[in-house]
Order: sequence, then structure tokens, then C-alpha cells
Amino acid sequence: QVQLVESGGGLVQAGGSLRLSCAASGRTGSNYAMGWFRQAPGKEREFVVAIRWSGTYYADSVKGRFTISRDNAKNTVYLQMNSLKPGDTAVYYCAAGATGDVTTARRYDYWGQGTQVTVSS
Repeated sequence: QVQLVESGGGLVQAGGSLRLSCAASGRTGSNYAMGWFRQAPGKEREFVVAIRWSGTYYADSVKGRFTISRDNAKNTVYLQMNSLKPGDTAVYYCAAGATGDVTTARRYDYWGQGTQVTVSS
């Protein structure tokens, strides 16, 4: 089993920055694919970014603004979000354990509880 705990969400003005963290415990390793998804009210959960041994993957909507990184010693993945827009407002979920297409939510085995990000205009 793997447990994921997100932190770092909050309220920020448009153009501001936030850094989300996802601490993993349990049977994890540097080979685990880790990803971030988000879900806005009334919308489906959508892919944001992922990282695994083969590289990093970004949704077009966040390229150049968001950066994913991981600290294997701490079993933690980070999502640095810059130049935030009101459209980025959502609950952000950390996910782990994907096989195959890391941009697809159903490929992931484990999920965190989510952290709210609100960007005001």
C-alpha cells in the first residue's frame, strides 16, 4: 500500500505562485510514476503533470508555468506553479503508481485526498 499526502494549496492572486508537495509513504521507489491531476467544480478530473524514469509530461495548459520535481530521498514530489490564472482554480490531486499512459487517471493505483488551489482575479 502507498499513502499520499498533499500540502501547499491555498488562495493566491492571479500571476502569483504556489508550490504543492506530495509526500509518499509505503511501497514506493524512484521508479514509481507520480502525477498531479486537478478537478474544478462541475468538470472532470484532468491531467496536469507527471514524472517517471523516462521523463516529465505536461498538459499543454500548464507548459512553461508549472514544474514537477521529486526528491527520492524524501519520497516527495513537488509541483511548482507560477503565473497562476483563475482557470487553474481546482482541487489538485497527487497520484502514484501509473503504468502505461501517465496522462490517464485510471492508470494510477493510489491517490491523495486533494488540496484546494484558488486563484483570484
